[in-house]
Amino acid sequence: MKRDLAMAFSRVTEGAALAGYKWLGRGDKNAADGAAVEVMRTLLNKTEISGEIVIGEGEIDDAPMLYIGENVGLGGDEVDIAVDPIEGTRMTAMGQSNALAVLAAGEKGSFLKAPDMYMEKLVVGPDAKGVIDLNKPVKENLENIAKALGKTLDTLVVITLAKPRHDAVIAEMQQMGVRVFAVPDGDVAASILTCMPDSEVDVMYCIGGAPEGVVSAAVIRALDGDMQGRLLPRDQVKGDNEENRRFAAFELERCAEMGVEANKVLKLDDMARSDNVIFSATGITKGDLLEGISRKGNIATTETLLIRGRCRTIRRIKSTHYLERKDDEIKQIIL
Repeated sequence: MKRDLAMAFSRVTEGAALAGYKWLGRGDKNAADGAAVEVMRTLLNKTEISGEIVIGEGEIDDAPMLYIGENVGLGGDEVDIAVDPIEGTRMTAMGQSNALAVLAAGEKGSFLKAPDMYMEKLVVGPDAKGVIDLNKPVKENLENIAKALGKTLDTLVVITLAKPRHDAVIAEMQQMGVRVFAVPDGDVAASILTCMPDSEVDVMYCIGGAPEGVVSAAVIRALDGDMQGRLLPRDQVKGDNEENRRFAAFELERCAEMGVEANKVLKLDDMARSDNVIFSATGITKGDLLEGISRKGNIATTETLLIRGRCRTIRRIKSTHYLERKDDEIKQIIL
């Protein structure tokens, strides 16, 4: 991919973040997500790429824009794109921290194509690369990670999502003496923290969305960390009832169509097949990874994390936006 695409993709996540910010604290997560999707799609279609959305807002039948398989761009390099226009729609709607606009791009065929379903994820930084195995119990994984890092269990830090489905594993980890940080949402940001030099987080473990898992895999590959995932049908995660079994049957059907297998451990190379990736994330609300948007009148400031995997360059970009100078089709959404 051309080097200048990195800046182009940073402008895409900045636009999506500004669109989501308009709905900050207004209690309507769907409106926030819809605005971010529309701006992200508009800006991608102004970018000199021949792009395909491989991880997006859902299937073509239930997502009007940025659906899996949608083609975007003006023409140019063939690029696979994984997007999460707002990671943390609920956090945006409620004015809570750690909401981001996220995009990962790679060469054609770089990313796992998977349905929008649950994924179990285990992520570590470079110093624990090669020691994780989702086929083994959580306890054994944490012991192996601690050994690789030269730490005792009581100094190990794990981040996870504060969801009822994690209550048992959180209790198990705490009984081992491990420190557990449970955040409401946002496992992409949580995964990245395992690889950031200034972060105290050693491990990310959760059951979350497969789209977020593939986006995380792209940036973890770029940062030389390690990750494993496992696709889980809905009835295994949410409970065995008729509705969940119906969802699960559809998910398994889509897995077969896309050539992936549920309940099989996926290694990092299965999810992100090349380190020639570009990752961009722009903060909507202040969080552990990025500052949030600040706005005074029609002037807004954003912070973006921009990572190029091939050269392993990490940039933090502070941008000032004069919103009334944006293109009309963008301005009407973000103002």
